[in-house]
Amino acid sequence: MKQLLPGMWQWSWFSQEKQIDFNGLFLSVGEHKVLVDPPPMTAEAGTFIRRQGSLDYIIVTNRDHAREAATYQEEFHCQVQIPDGDALHMDLKPDKTFKDGELLPGGIWVIHLDDQKSPGESTLYIQQGKGVLIVGDALIGKPAGFLSLMTPEKYRDPAKAKEGLRRLLKYNFDSILVGDGASILVGAKQAVGDALQA
Repeated sequence: MKQLLPGMWQWSWFSQEKQIDFNGLFLSVGEHKVLVDPPPMTAEAGTFIRRQGSLDYIIVTNRDHAREAATYQEEFHCQVQIPDGDALHMDLKPDKTFKDGELLPGGIWVIHLDDQKSPGESTLYIQQGKGVLIVGDALIGKPAGFLSLMTPEKYRDPAKAKEGLRRLLKYNFDSILVGDGASILVGAKQAVGDALQA
């Protein structure tokens, strides 16, 4: 379990199929304990999370990042929240769906992104420190230190997908925590800009 930022920890599960780390986040934000896009937990991660007290929520950023959310919803007896736009495409039984501009528990803002791989693709924004973005499939941290979009065939229209991501540059942030690959803790806004220029 790796602490990335104050109140934010990450564990990873290596996908042999995709040849990339799938990351889960544990957030202690405000009075809430939250998991984001949880892949299978290591024993260390499970022990660490249980020691922090009761878990309140699991937030899923898109339909393909449900991962182990149903398992942990049952294990931790917590609520699951998913994007409204992806609800019909998921087997999860959410306690709540969310839309663009909503404020979730712990001071987590929802930024819905248009024209991405899935209709509900959402980024989470936390105004902590210099600002933190949490992305699901919107951007991939590969190679380490850089961000990239998914391969063009994943999108209905790759140019529109890139345009949809420009919305992120309106926010103040210095860190980006990615669901896939390596997160960037400093200088992330520049890395987003570079990815969109590529």
